[in-house]
Amino acid sequence: MVSFVFNGGGLSSVLLIALRKRRFNADRPMIWLTVAIYAYCAANLLASIVNNSFVRDAPHLLPLVTFLFFPVSYSTWSITQKTTLARTIVLSSMAACFVALLMAVIQQYWIGVRAEGGAGNPIVFATVVCLAVVICVAGALSGIERARNPLFYATLAGTIAIIYSGSRIAWLALLIAGIAVLLINRHRLRGRNAIRLLLLLVAVGVVIAAFGFQAISGRVDFLRSDWNALGASGNYGTSVGIRVALWQIGLKAFHDMPVFGHGVGATQLLIKQGFHDQFAMDAGFNHFHNGFLTTLVQAGILGAVTLAAIFVVAAGNAAQVLRNSSDPIERFGATMIVVVVITYLTAGMTGILVGHDILDSVLMVFLVSGTYLASGRQVPLLEEQALASVVEEQALAPVMEERALPSATQELFRARL
Repeated sequence: MVSFVFNGGGLSSVLLIALRKRRFNADRPMIWLTVAIYAYCAANLLASIVNNSFVRDAPHLLPLVTFLFFPVSYSTWSITQKTTLARTIVLSSMAACFVALLMAVIQQYWIGVRAEGGAGNPIVFATVVCLAVVICVAGALSGIERARNPLFYATLAGTIAIIYSGSRIAWLALLIAGIAVLLINRHRLRGRNAIRLLLLLVAVGVVIAAFGFQAISGRVDFLRSDWNALGASGNYGTSVGIRVALWQIGLKAFHDMPVFGHGVGATQLLIKQGFHDQFAMDAGFNHFHNGFLTTLVQAGILGAVTLAAIFVVAAGNAAQVLRNSSDPIERFGATMIVVVVITYLTAGMTGILVGHDILDSVLMVFLVSGTYLASGRQVPLLEEQALASVVEEQALAPVMEERALPSATQELFRARL
């Protein structure tokens, strides 16, 4: 649904701007971020051209359209009042946490699988819910949403859902992103806010102990046994072993084509061939369980540098706002950017960074709204601007008419008034 909504909205934004019903909003932070995003897309396209594999790669290049929609989506989203958008983001995140818990409980206890929501992938599900949980915390600490008790319960609900996903890297991402939000809002952690934070931490600890101890301990035991199997007997058939094998296959593929890569359509073939040749295994994946390694194989050094530039530019914009601004809305927008950068880079170490329709759409949603709230300017609708011009002209007309009258007529006019 998030992919459908964002990409559909991006397409409608293109039409609105083309028909001159919306204005292209060229804020400087957005322009720099657009340059980085478009450079990443160009690097992937160049890789396909260099490898003479454009036809093969075309279906895999099509998802880059989500990234191309960034500037036009920003232009149409920036007609919204910042306060309205910020409250919408917080309330939507709160709803997402409650729905995530409902789906996690159904999948955990009725279906008997790890929680994966509607994503079909526990890591993707946990990554998105992690963002929702941390945004709830940021919304409560920033003072944007006054109803803090629902945010408190939503934080607990989302945390339980993440635990049920069994995604160990998402647990780490939640911890790091949560600490970052607390540090950003440390000036508000006084008095009643400090007490509420302490109660929240205690409640989260109790929830983890009650609902997540078995799941966490089980996943930790699996991790330990996988490492032991890999180190003692070279068993690559475990979860950890497969990841290590993928990293070795990816590094070899990158070494073969370091500058431009093999093209986005070669990944599955390289992985399948690598498992067969290097490990005598029959396995297939569509990524290397490391975001930057996947990009290095697909688009080479150029692709990895431009991908890193997206997160560097976004983080730089956020850092500048957090350093110079005391406005709660602007700081909330910068916090959104910090949270999405931390979460994606952490989860991408052992999973997917970009290249998944849900993750790509959510990343753009956070970058669009976070950049606008942090350092953007609201643009009026063209209809509103035209109406304001008409009203202004009507207001100026009597004044201009009076100035045009002869002085004697003006005096007579004033006398009659």
